[in-house]
Amino acid sequence: MSIGKASAYTIANWDRLSRFTTDPQVPLDNNATERAIRGPVVGRKNHYGSKSRTGTQIAATLYTLVETAKLHHVAPARYLLEAVRAADRGEVLMPWQLTAEAPESAPAP
Repeated sequence: MSIGKASAYTIANWDRLSRFTTDPQVPLDNNATERAIRGPVVGRKNHYGSKSRTGTQIAATLYTLVETAKLHHVAPARYLLEAVRAADRGEVLMPWQLTAEAPESAPAP
């Protein structure tokens, strides 16, 4: 890539490249995303990938539910247990339907 093409790209995308300087919600890096995908990546390495399309879809669904529970401040194990119980009753339970857990605080005196 020539310096001219690189410069043209930078100028054409300047608003997007500098958005983090004016919007405090835009992070400076993608560390949060990297941490979020670490679990599925390690899992894939541990079981050497899925051997079937169905296995891949099941793993993707499970990872999605676990990460969604985390985003809604619900412990993934708690959500999965409640979701299985709901399924036994013929219901579907989504992570955001559970009450978020209170943040850890100091014990009461």
